[in-house]
Order: sequence, then C-alpha cells, then structure tokens
Amino acid sequence: MTPPPDPSPGDAVDAIVAQWAAVRPDLDTRGIEVFGRVHRLARTMDDRMEKAYARFGVSRGEFDVLAALRRSGEPYTLSPRRLSATLMLTTGGMTGRLDKLERAGLLRRLPDPHDRRALQVTLTEQGLHLVEEASRAGLAVEAEALAALTPGQVGQLADLLRKLLATDA
Repeated sequence: MTPPPDPSPGDAVDAIVAQWAAVRPDLDTRGIEVFGRVHRLARTMDDRMEKAYARFGVSRGEFDVLAALRRSGEPYTLSPRRLSATLMLTTGGMTGRLDKLERAGLLRRLPDPHDRRALQVTLTEQGLHLVEEASRAGLAVEAEALAALTPGQVGQLADLLRKLLATDA
C-alpha cells in the first residue's frame, strides 16, 4: 500500500535536504529545513519590499529611517544616535541616509534645543505623507505574502519566530 501524497509541494529546500539524506543520512537537517526557508523567504520579501518602496522614491533602508521617525510619535523627532541604534546602523551609514532624505525634503536636521553639540532629525510634512503611503504599500505586500496562511497560523508562526529570536538574545 502506498502512502498518501504529501499535501504540500516540495521546494528547493526539500531538494537540498534530500541530497544530504542521500549522501549523509546521519546528518540532522532540521536546521536547514527551517533556516534555509527563513533565509529564502527573507530575501524574497526584501526584494518585494524594495519594489514597494521604490514607487515612492525611497529604498527600504531610507523608508526604515522615515518609519522610525513616524513611530516615535509627534513631533516625529529623534537624534541621529537614537536612529542609528534603532536601525542597528553605524553613524556613517546613517549620515548617508539622512543626507539623501534631507536633500529630498523628507526630513530636516536641526540643532537640539537642549544640547548645542547635538542635532535632532524631524520628519517634514512631505516625509510624513510619504511614510504614511509607503507604510500602507509595504503592509499590503506583507499581507499578500501571508494570505497563504490562516490567521491562526500567522499568529503561531509569529510566536515560534519570537521564541527562536528570544533564545538568540
């Protein structure tokens, strides 16, 4: 009697696991099954998100700066150091992004009223409008990708990934 067919189609990771099983059946390839897929999914979603934000004239990294300012709440202002820490960027990397976004009129850098040596980065009205629209577009891309799962599966996946990330901390 033959077993019932697997309801999920195979993917490139299944092929890699099968190759390892053929040459090294002693290896535990569960990590490849999980992290190979996480890596491939992250690359795919990075590409999709980059395209979504490109329609607004910004890269994903530039969007991340605008989104961090937006999430900070009114008056949508953070120090460059705080932005760098939030986005896990070097100050040099942050400076390049800030320069481009400032030239585009999406943010401005002003002296910190509490520290003469420091600056504050603030969204402009144009930047606020752009981040609102780009956020909707990015969330729609993510929702489309998650449409293959039920809401319960999405919650379960989020919980499992959170648990994995917490053990890495």
